[in-house]
Amino acid sequence: MNELAQLARLGSATVYEAGGRRGYIDLDLHQIVPGSRVAGPARTVRCGQDDNLMVHAVIERIEPGDVVVVTMPQPRAVALVGDLLATQARIAGAAGLLVDASVRDAEELAAMGLPVWARWVRVRGATKAVVGEIDVPVTVGGTSIRPGDVVVLDADGGAVVDAERVRDVLVAALEREEKERVKRERLSAGERSYDMDGLRAVVEGV
Repeated sequence: MNELAQLARLGSATVYEAGGRRGYIDLDLHQIVPGSRVAGPARTVRCGQDDNLMVHAVIERIEPGDVVVVTMPQPRAVALVGDLLATQARIAGAAGLLVDASVRDAEELAAMGLPVWARWVRVRGATKAVVGEIDVPVTVGGTSIRPGDVVVLDADGGAVVDAERVRDVLVAALEREEKERVKRERLSAGERSYDMDGLRAVVEGV
């Protein structure tokens, strides 16, 4: 299993914690495809306000495995992606989409199976007139995402790993997973985290 597949399996919460609680995407995201999870390098898009011209433009730049991150200057409940754009992204090889705006055609997107996370689901459509930017740093949920940074998304939300930290964060996440496995076994045998983690002393001073 390669690094990205392992990060996707480990999930956003474990990756975020193991990465030193860095890269948290602080948004309530709609996970359009239930049960989906993904980790991949960011292909960033900064659209014009309420406009999705650059989503059309980015399709030809997508590399297999990319997570396309779609933003605009002020997040607003305007649908920047629907069924037809998602179809093109899937055919181009995108691993998933993170849309800091709205998507629509939610049932069609779910049936398509391309993992999509969005801030909103709304029907209001976008214009196609404003030239924006592709492959530039963007900010989503208070976190900076540079082209090539790894975006990890699942049912819990999202986390971002700086491209140069991927190996170190993966090692730390695997170590955390093993520690949690051992702890889970002890908890299942009847031990309690109140004592295992030294929390009794914090509460009771003993």
